[in-house]
Amino acid sequence: MTTGSGSGSAFGLGVRQIVVAGILGGIAILLGATRIGFIPVPNLSGNATIMHVPAVLGGALEGPVVGLLAGGIFGFYSWLYAEVPLFKDPIIAVGPRLLIGVVAWAVFVALRRVNLDLASAAAGVFGSLTNTVGVLGLGVLLGYLPAAAVVPIVPQAIVEAVLAAVVTVVVVRGVTLFRSGRTTAPEVKDEERRY
Repeated sequence: MTTGSGSGSAFGLGVRQIVVAGILGGIAILLGATRIGFIPVPNLSGNATIMHVPAVLGGALEGPVVGLLAGGIFGFYSWLYAEVPLFKDPIIAVGPRLLIGVVAWAVFVALRRVNLDLASAAAGVFGSLTNTVGVLGLGVLLGYLPAAAVVPIVPQAIVEAVLAAVVTVVVVRGVTLFRSGRTTAPEVKDEERRY
């Protein structure tokens, strides 16, 4: 199985990687342009987000380059539609988002031989935390946020990480099933069913 590194080099772009990058990029553009990917919340971040999910999926399914491209679209929209000063700085709005898919890929590749679902969930959590820690860390470091402002954002970060983990497990399982050539889960015989 080549999940997470595509059919060639992990750092290359084959036809499949270009297609997947286009699909995930299109989803990221849709989420960003319609603002569906930014959910208003009453804290200093201004918005919770699901925009990190295409970057996580890109990294886990096709490698760091695809994840980086999807994360770049997220960062661009975050900067373009910035509602708080924190995100009007392109270093904060774009920089950490470029790393979401790269981190998701590294975690997925490290764990996929142990268990595919564990690798997918961990990729979702660590990709999401890369976004949160990167943005908040740079915000504090560059003086946009006091360190105490990070605490109210922690529940939002947990929800975003759990959401990314669940979606990543479901999508990676589905893509793996599709790539295996099966169209359904294996049949279970009546005597094997236990209610």
